[in-house]
Amino acid sequence: MQLHSGNPTEFPSVYTLLQVRLLCLLKSGQDIADEELERLRSLHIPYANYISGIRLAWRQNNLRGALEKIGSAYDEFHTGEEADWQILQIAKRIEPSLFTPDRQEEGKRIPSALYMYWDNNPPPEIQNNFDLHSTLPGMPLKIFNKDEAQEWLYDIYGVEARNLFLQMRHPAEAADFLRLHVTQTLGGWWLDADLRVSGSVALKKMISEPAQNAFFLTDNGMVHNDFYGTVPNSEIVSDALLSVYRNCYLFPNLYIAFKTGPGPLTRALNRTAHKSLNGLRPTQTIAIYDQHDFKKIIEEFDTPYKHSLPNWQNV
Repeated sequence: MQLHSGNPTEFPSVYTLLQVRLLCLLKSGQDIADEELERLRSLHIPYANYISGIRLAWRQNNLRGALEKIGSAYDEFHTGEEADWQILQIAKRIEPSLFTPDRQEEGKRIPSALYMYWDNNPPPEIQNNFDLHSTLPGMPLKIFNKDEAQEWLYDIYGVEARNLFLQMRHPAEAADFLRLHVTQTLGGWWLDADLRVSGSVALKKMISEPAQNAFFLTDNGMVHNDFYGTVPNSEIVSDALLSVYRNCYLFPNLYIAFKTGPGPLTRALNRTAHKSLNGLRPTQTIAIYDQHDFKKIIEEFDTPYKHSLPNWQNV
């Protein structure tokens, strides 16, 4: 901050640096000076609201007041940045009030269907994983490859969706783009090709899931997009798709996790909590589980291809 010229075209901006400084102070267990917070407010009101809300949650345990202060400040950040993680953690702590509808639709459950993707020529360990999941009783499996995916997107969502899919920089980004469209149209469970359902008990939990939208959070508070389940026309996935298209048009080179990965789903849950706080409750039930629950259902396995193919984190 002291080295910054003050020029608004110099990045990172002064208010970004100040926001990071104040957040780091709060993380370290210290309080922040009101003068610095007011300086941030004079530079960027939403960032000041975000820091003020985090302060209320961490220092006073005033969770509802924190979300009211933060408002929709998350929209000043890219989807999936740390602000989304922190805000969702606060919202989840006052669950279920923010994620429970006034009245549940009866009889609408997550379809017992599983979807996976591999662009082409899966290596042996991935093909073995596909074979394993094709035998799960009561959970039909559909595997998309790149050609099938682009044709399906064209048929259901049109030429725009297909073109964006074909412009994805990495197969992981393409899978991100596809999964939201598939589950939004068909409903069911998405599972990444390098994960597997851990056994019959896990499968039973999936089939009997009472919520209409089931998401799992990582230890740092991001939504797992490598495994989740929804009904068709999910409110959460609909919102996430809006973020994905916005990111594709405005920020095509954005980090994949923010652009098409967990970021849009995390943002969608935050937007749901914000609307609920303002009296616009969700109409579908939403279950938000943690990493411990994720590990009880899903397990990773050795994938040698990751050591030879370009890693999506480097795109």
